Amino acid sequence: MTRPNTMSALVKAQPAVGLWQEQRPVPEIGPDDVLIRVKKAGICGTDIHIWNWDEWAQKTVPVPLITGHEFAGEIVDMGRNVEGLSIGQRCSGEGHLIGKTSRQSRAGRFHLDPETRGIGVNEQGAFAEYLRLPAFNVVPLPDEISDDIGAILDPLGNAVHTALSFDLLGEDVLITGAGPIGIMAAAVARHAGARHVVITDVNADRLALAGQVADVTPVNVAQEDLRDVIARLKMKQGFDVGLEMSGNQQALDQMVEALVMGGRIALLGIPPGKSPVDWSRIVFKAITLKGVYGREIFETWYKMIAMLQNGLDVSRVITHRFAKDDYIQAFETMRSGKSGKIVLDWT
Repeated sequence: MTRPNTMSALVKAQPAVGLWQEQRPVPEIGPDDVLIRVKKAGICGTDIHIWNWDEWAQKTVPVPLITGHEFAGEIVDMGRNVEGLSIGQRCSGEGHLIGKTSRQSRAGRFHLDPETRGIGVNEQGAFAEYLRLPAFNVVPLPDEISDDIGAILDPLGNAVHTALSFDLLGEDVLITGAGPIGIMAAAVARHAGARHVVITDVNADRLALAGQVADVTPVNVAQEDLRDVIARLKMKQGFDVGLEMSGNQQALDQMVEALVMGGRIALLGIPPGKSPVDWSRIVFKAITLKGVYGREIFETWYKMIAMLQNGLDVSRVITHRFAKDDYIQAFETMRSGKSGKIVLDWT
């Protein structure tokens, strides 16, 4: 194919706060890779950590690096070994690049592979006009799924993986943390047949957005006690399932108190550093804890695409769209905490 030699990209060009828009070489692909022309890209909380150049980013991200890992686009070139895909095909993709030698990988549990590397975190990413991706990682997009939604399938996958950790049909579900992933998890829980879905936060804007995206009960825990909410919803004991999305120790403590005996918690939120946990409460209430990382490759992708085709609507979680050249304003909006998902247009 005929394509330019260079491309516009957002680069962590120096070990400091911010990203820089630069011209970079278009990636060369190997025999098992595809080249994707990126059309839309989502900004993730991870990208904010990289922008802020916090302690995690300093330890994790090589400089220079093209960042970004949430994307939708189309295939414009393919390596000679690639089968089952075609030029011009719309796609998103799994941003976790796995190894092939670990026990987990050889057993098909790809999302647990300890050799995993992330595009936009460890490898060149998707905030660019072109992205090289192993064909194995490509997820074709059906016509019903727009590029905007395709660009947020990565975080939706986090929400789906967390929400479907336990059977939700007919259950009462508590979600702590009304960020975009928490809000999408609430929509998934409702779609999966949960009875009451309560989502908590202290950010009024995020709680208002949650109520717009899904049929849920938003609760500002700075103003209302969860025990009063349980009584108001006429729940006899408490919540059956908890989805912890905030990484806030106080939220986890509230969740443990609000769960029934034998309740189940899926943990996606990452607390900063070490957090004091009252393990006696977890033991005496016979709570099951499950840590959730990323998405199941590729089971979660199949499930979320099927749900989107079957009526799951998370489109309103996208609150802002910016052209790629306006990326500074886009990041400032995301960092303000007064947005849902933000999508950058690379066309």
